[in-house]
Amino acid sequence: MPKTTDSILVQAALKLESVPALTQANARFCEQSPLPMTTYRMAWSADLQTVYFYGQLRKRALLDAQALAPLTALFQRVCPAAQDIRVSRLERVFDAPGHSHAETPVFHYVVEMDPDTGWMPEIARWYDTEHMPGLAAVPGCVRAMRMTNHDHGPLSLACYDLVTTQTLGSPPWLAIRFTPWSDVVRPHFTNTKRTMFETIA
Repeated sequence: MPKTTDSILVQAALKLESVPALTQANARFCEQSPLPMTTYRMAWSADLQTVYFYGQLRKRALLDAQALAPLTALFQRVCPAAQDIRVSRLERVFDAPGHSHAETPVFHYVVEMDPDTGWMPEIARWYDTEHMPGLAAVPGCVRAMRMTNHDHGPLSLACYDLVTTQTLGSPPWLAIRFTPWSDVVRPHFTNTKRTMFETIA
């Protein structure tokens, strides 16, 4: 079924020695993609030996899942060192510049989760009216964005571009994380993944 798509997410296992080649590989991926796109963010996790690449479509589109197989094959060609490649359609549901929007992001923090049955509407309201605007306003946050992953879940992907990892432990950040509404909705997160990535210029 066609899904509203703003970005393409490529997730792949990648070892440290292959990271320096990512910039050129992703440039070729965007140039050769059948879908016009530009690179939004490249990020790599040393702990997971995993890369996340976000290709921003030049125009929001309705895409069928069949569009993903050629993109998977293309990424494998331009980045042959990548393993376990997964390509997903992302729909942007929240996007806000952060308090430190004029600074260069050094880290990319991602929270992925599936909601308990029936809880997505309440979680979405919490995310989009309290949680993400609050975290975006914290010093050290460059941008806060939440997307729906239509293919390789978890369903909800919230990401934060950060100047430093210390932002996560700062009093303003913790004040937003631990609110009464947060205490209500967070127990209804399942399959939760929290990953700190380093951004790749």
